[in-house]
Amino acid sequence: MSFPTKMLLNLLLAVAVVATAPTAGAAELRCKVEVNADAVSNVSSDLFTELQQAISEYINNTAFTQAQFAPGERIDCQLFFTINSVDDAGNLAGTLQVQSTRPVFDSVYTTTLLNYKDNDISFGYTRGQPLVFSENSVESNLTALLDFYAYLIMAIDFDSFSPRGGSDCYDAAARVVQLARTSGEKGWRAIDDNKNRASLLAALTEPPASAIRDLIYTYHRLGLDRMSVSPDKGRAEITGALPTLQTIAQAAPMSVVLSAFRDAKLDELTGIYSKANTDERADIAAMLLSIYPTEQERIGLIKDPPQR
Repeated sequence: MSFPTKMLLNLLLAVAVVATAPTAGAAELRCKVEVNADAVSNVSSDLFTELQQAISEYINNTAFTQAQFAPGERIDCQLFFTINSVDDAGNLAGTLQVQSTRPVFDSVYTTTLLNYKDNDISFGYTRGQPLVFSENSVESNLTALLDFYAYLIMAIDFDSFSPRGGSDCYDAAARVVQLARTSGEKGWRAIDDNKNRASLLAALTEPPASAIRDLIYTYHRLGLDRMSVSPDKGRAEITGALPTLQTIAQAAPMSVVLSAFRDAKLDELTGIYSKANTDERADIAAMLLSIYPTEQERIGLIKDPPQR
């Protein structure tokens, strides 16, 4: 083989390697999107059909981080928009329910990580409007909302697999809040509402409520993921971690992380403790009732599980 020919083959091989190398980042989320606008009668339904499609394509096709995700590893989540009004300028207002789940190791069970309702969202949207992702600027309040919740979903998911593993995504969510705050839209300032999206992020990342992140890891990785092998040991890890809620409640009784945990986990705890002994069930129920006094009925099912 002549020297020029060998050089050409090496060059072609190098090009082929580069062409087949994985690209930086891959879409992390597998998200079901629903837009309900039954309350709006002054706007064509085509607007909401296009909006739902645009959001779905954006959230499912955007690589928000440099992490590599195989299709089967993507995080399952749901965004349920309820549009209550559209003004003459095309500004939509309503609510957004955000949910995410993750599989439990060596089982067919999936556990809820996030079940949060944003009660005050607003954004402009017109038919055919492109949704463009940018790490360093806010292209619209709609993309800011989507970016924020994408990072939040990933942050909580990563926390559930490794101790405080979601820190980079929390930082990214904080960057979105900082950029979006200048828009003047609602929900981006924690001082305005102790349960809005900015307050939720602050609670998850600042003491004392940020201790919930350690509970998230222990509850899922050391607790649920081990229950298929040893239900008693897995449950013991969860029992040992739950007093974190009491610590948070004592220091910050109005913290939004307490209601977020309740909405994601309270019903699940009934199943977790269904096989526990009477004393353990009573102790957990008493502790939870001290934090959630209005949830007597659901917590009562932990203390006295239904007979099967």
